[in-house]
Amino acid sequence: MKITMVGTGYVGLVSGTCFAEVGVNVSCVDIDKTKIDNLNQGILPIWEPGLENMVKRNVDKNRLEFTTSLKDGIKNSQALFIAVGTPPDEDGSADLKYVLQVAKEAAQHMEDYMLIITKSTVPIGTAEKVRKAVKAVLTERGKSIDFDVASNPEFLKEGDAINDAMHPDRIVVGTDSDRAKEIMNRLYKPFVLNGHPVIFMDIPSAELTKYAANAMLATKISFMNDMANFCEKVGADINMVRKGIGSDKRIGKYFIYAGTGYGGSCFPKDVKAVIKTADQNGYSLEILKSVENVNERQKETLYKKALEHFGDLKGKKFAMWGLSFKPNTDDMREAPALTLIDLFTKAGAEIIAYDPVAIDECKRRVGDKIKYADKPYDAIKAVDALLLVTEWSEFRVLDYERMDSMKNKLIFDGRNIFTPDEVRKHGFTYYSIGRK
Repeated sequence: MKITMVGTGYVGLVSGTCFAEVGVNVSCVDIDKTKIDNLNQGILPIWEPGLENMVKRNVDKNRLEFTTSLKDGIKNSQALFIAVGTPPDEDGSADLKYVLQVAKEAAQHMEDYMLIITKSTVPIGTAEKVRKAVKAVLTERGKSIDFDVASNPEFLKEGDAINDAMHPDRIVVGTDSDRAKEIMNRLYKPFVLNGHPVIFMDIPSAELTKYAANAMLATKISFMNDMANFCEKVGADINMVRKGIGSDKRIGKYFIYAGTGYGGSCFPKDVKAVIKTADQNGYSLEILKSVENVNERQKETLYKKALEHFGDLKGKKFAMWGLSFKPNTDDMREAPALTLIDLFTKAGAEIIAYDPVAIDECKRRVGDKIKYADKPYDAIKAVDALLLVTEWSEFRVLDYERMDSMKNKLIFDGRNIFTPDEVRKHGFTYYSIGRK
């Protein structure tokens, strides 16, 4: 069986590679020639644990190929996945121009039945727009070719995407076609041998499911950050509150950690998009509007704590540990680190940053606005304070002897990964999120 995956970004590359891993022949298509040339040389555009070796293995076995030609890519293909970007437009809505471009170009070249699947995160009604775009092109060509449209949202966590793809807890498919169901069942059978289901539903429900999932997770994060800020006002400890509510099965222990706010490619964009879609349909999602406001405010937390401590940040020197929006990725889209870099440097402070994998991405985004260190303890030499922004595992155990190189023994922990009593026992002034 052959499929075509259009888009070699995070979703397309991981999904296409994992399909190849279970024996499907996959043609990955992208208009970015440099990206395709690099992939054909084994150079990946993203950093994801285990992905590089999996790509190489499947390319070597001729199950995975990369091309800039959609015409070649869809040859003998039964299914076309659209996994291109849907960046936020100026008004916050998802920009569908790339999705519709793919649909139109596919219609120009298809000669036999094809199932066209939206894999990108798209608002309700997108599949119908894809259907109309394909029909219009086929009519222009004077062709009567059967095709179906389906929605198959992804639920991949950056940093653990391969495990999520290979062992999904659910697969959501929106379609109104029995033929499409048969193809999707065949494609996903290897992934549901663990007993987890393929959930078929109508297309609008599938399109909304992805947004609802990310919006719910974003809500949990902002709720805990709001509670953390309240804890500081009344002398409570958010970690104790988290343990207390996390033991309730109705709430659960996941996504209830306080911090510096969420970032990444999904939560910020998807929350904005679903708010805009609701507004366009005459309904205001008040909870999600508050979620977004809380998150933007939370990204400034460490800056506000530092400003309150020092009074004036001009001439102060800070080490920043962690740049990516979460561990195990080099993704800095909407990362709290970007907000903090902007605030601290505008206040006249100097930043020396270290991250295990995201330094090159940070250089691409902010250039020489800050300085960079090759090792975490090189970054803290003669600094006035340490800012812990991303909870990489290598930061969890502090080497206190090496921290003597700091000018001031001062830590601002944006992820609550250190134990306050232990840090203070070694002479540090310690600030965290929602703890005494």
